[in-house]
Amino acid sequence: MAIELNSGYKMPVIGLGVWRMEGKSIRDLLLTAINIGYRHFDCAADYKNEAEVGEALAEVIQTGLVKREDLFITTKASQFIPNAGQSTYLSQLWNSDHGHVLEACKDSLKKLKLDYLDLYLVHFPVATRHTGVGTTDSALDENGVLDIDTTISLETTWHAMEDLVSAGLVRSIGISNYDIFLTRDCLAYSKIKPAVNQIETHPYFQRDCLVKFCQKHGICVTAHTPIGGGTANVEWFSSVSCLDDPVIKELAKKYKKTEAQIILRWGIQRNTVVIPKSSKAERLNENFQVFDFEILEEDIDKIKGIDRKLRTNQPAKFWGIDLYA
Repeated sequence: MAIELNSGYKMPVIGLGVWRMEGKSIRDLLLTAINIGYRHFDCAADYKNEAEVGEALAEVIQTGLVKREDLFITTKASQFIPNAGQSTYLSQLWNSDHGHVLEACKDSLKKLKLDYLDLYLVHFPVATRHTGVGTTDSALDENGVLDIDTTISLETTWHAMEDLVSAGLVRSIGISNYDIFLTRDCLAYSKIKPAVNQIETHPYFQRDCLVKFCQKHGICVTAHTPIGGGTANVEWFSSVSCLDDPVIKELAKKYKKTEAQIILRWGIQRNTVVIPKSSKAERLNENFQVFDFEILEEDIDKIKGIDRKLRTNQPAKFWGIDLYA
């Protein structure tokens, strides 16, 4: 099951995020996921594991387990980006690469061992002092606060992203962690509209206005942290999990599904893409088994009623600022 992006390419509605995956576990994880049926993998320069992901991808392609054209790879770059790169995986541009888009993209492509990217995202809507392509350590000033570069605009970064598409390095480009106002501005100055906005959204943080705004303007929403942060984000903000909500538990019992399956199915029925993370084979399989049932409208309404406006993903707290203040 896939959503067609405004670029004309199709994006599988469920993917696997590789944040906090390390070493040999990445190879085993990707092999397991591909055998289960996953074809969409969400990466980022800031995850510091693109090289390990690249080794695993090269192996599964070379052995014939899967063809490159069957995969959808996303990665994210940092915010210093006049030029980006290639790969069929999703990648994201990091904050310090906003003025070095092409170099950052090529670095990700080299590490991922790919000729092109299916999707390349601006990871955060903020440019920081450049610390070198291939590094994603946050540049801090003398007060320990994120050293923001005010000479590089988001518009400049975006036009560099567009050049990557023209160069054939990237099939689709998008944004991540953009609010409704920054998304509107991107639409105003873009020659190539963002295909995706990847944001935190789950039953406790539904962000209905932003989701509907993006969809109205042809931007696909990808839900990172789609089940809520749980213990994964406790150092940033909150360890509260949607999985423990009484409404979700009631629906899991009604549909004879797990709580995670209910939440992921809800995300898919919102026409969003979901990218849950798990390092356990049984959970990988469980998260993928969400296509054999549909949540009734009356139960969708019940889930709407549990929104707490609760953000769980706030890594900028480490930088001495609140990006969402």
